[in-house]
Amino acid sequence: MLVGITGGIGSGKSTIVQVLAARGYAVYDCDREAKRIIVENAEVRKAIIALLGTEAFVPSPQHPFTGSYNTSYVSQRVFAEPELLQQLNAIVHPAVKEEIRVQSSEFRVQNSEFSVLFVESAILFEAGIDSLCDRIVVVDAPEEVRLQRTIARDYHGDATEEHINKVRARMRAQQFHPTDEQKATKKVLTIINDGRTSISDLANEIIQFLS
Repeated sequence: MLVGITGGIGSGKSTIVQVLAARGYAVYDCDREAKRIIVENAEVRKAIIALLGTEAFVPSPQHPFTGSYNTSYVSQRVFAEPELLQQLNAIVHPAVKEEIRVQSSEFRVQNSEFSVLFVESAILFEAGIDSLCDRIVVVDAPEEVRLQRTIARDYHGDATEEHINKVRARMRAQQFHPTDEQKATKKVLTIINDGRTSISDLANEIIQFLS
């Protein structure tokens, strides 16, 4: 069974996924794997260089043949030219989705029909990964809770007006809730991670949802 887990910035989905992984469940982290694909997939790397220039990769001892992904440069470019972000996503998202499709097929062959592969992705719906999933878990939390968590994580608790505005802008840019059509065609569970329920209990709720 392929189960997508998504949620907006500060929702705490990664913390829940860590608990599931600690319990022995297989997890595919889309953010981490996308960074690997960008470096290792020659077609993806070539397309990114064509879009953003050779500066998108820098010499690196970790990747002597391909170079490392220059995230600071890329971030500056796509922030200054939002249309570039759409073009970049159009390169990376399909490659990630295809790898998930292949891995999920292999996982189903190698494991029993009751085994679960969790796919963690903040862009589950945007990238069309939801179409591969048997079930979907949406992790949510009140906006102020998400804001506080993100400020604590990304800015060491420094809640300046600039930092708050940046986080709110990222929140507005995310669309992690399923549409009515998606809800109608998929089994979707929404859990509220507002700190009132333990992460362990939320993980239990997800597992019960899969039974």
